[in-house]
Amino acid sequence: MAYLGWAARKIGGALVVLWLVATAIFIGIRMIPGDPAEAIMGGPGSQASAEALAAARAEFGLDRPIGVQYLMYLGKLAQLDFGTSYSLKRPVTEVMGEVLPNTLWLALVSLAAAWLLALLFAAASMRASRLGSWLGSMFEIIAAAVPHFWLGSVLIMLFSSALGWLPAVDNGTAAGLLLPVLTLALPLAGFLTQLMRDSLAAAMGSQFALAARARGESRLMVFWRHGLRHASLPALNLTGWAFASLLSGAVVVEAIFARPGLGRSLLSAVLARDIPMVTGIALFSALVYILVMAVAEGIEKFIDPAGAGA
Repeated sequence: MAYLGWAARKIGGALVVLWLVATAIFIGIRMIPGDPAEAIMGGPGSQASAEALAAARAEFGLDRPIGVQYLMYLGKLAQLDFGTSYSLKRPVTEVMGEVLPNTLWLALVSLAAAWLLALLFAAASMRASRLGSWLGSMFEIIAAAVPHFWLGSVLIMLFSSALGWLPAVDNGTAAGLLLPVLTLALPLAGFLTQLMRDSLAAAMGSQFALAARARGESRLMVFWRHGLRHASLPALNLTGWAFASLLSGAVVVEAIFARPGLGRSLLSAVLARDIPMVTGIALFSALVYILVMAVAEGIEKFIDPAGAGA
């Protein structure tokens, strides 16, 4: 019963979040200057006639009161009908199905790389001197604050233009994926390491760590078996947020490295006032965020059931 109650709360919360996101999209896009009917007909440069624009408004319900448009909009979303892309003239779900694997793969690999780098940075900080610890802390702060567009540009100039080691654009190979992953992973790794550093120091000085050392365990073993487990909880709490930030960062990274994906499609859709495409991608991103948050909470309960129960 406790599990069913938890699941019911999660589903109810997810529906409310999706409704809020859908409402924000509906309001935001209609606040953009211009006529949506022109976007349907191919943009202001299409030179569509007044009769064609009127027909487009009637077909998509744009000639109806705003309240009626909103209810029609929610009704279609409730049926998982995102409509047809204005600019691509194809069903939104079909387009998303083609580019979705690229973005999810980029985000998942970047998240794994960020966690690996954060663990390595945290482990190194425990063995570093005072100067090394200070330098590591400065590196983490700078890495966490660096914008994706600036970091991506620097990595291209260094590893592509200067050294010639990696391609400047994503060519579909593992080498082409490396720079986009580093661009997304390095800022997140700096942020996660900052969260873990203080918790790790507290965990290594706690009673359970001292007791483990007294039983003969090495400092390295105590770090991996006890300290890291407890130090990772603060960062794990923000894994859902981290994954969502990677999806949002993909908008910039996919544009910089010419990588097809949801982010690049979203940018093109916003510029073209492609309401169905923007709605579909934004709602899917919100759903992914909700799912990842639920999974992260489940992992947190597994790692620290006592803390989760409290």
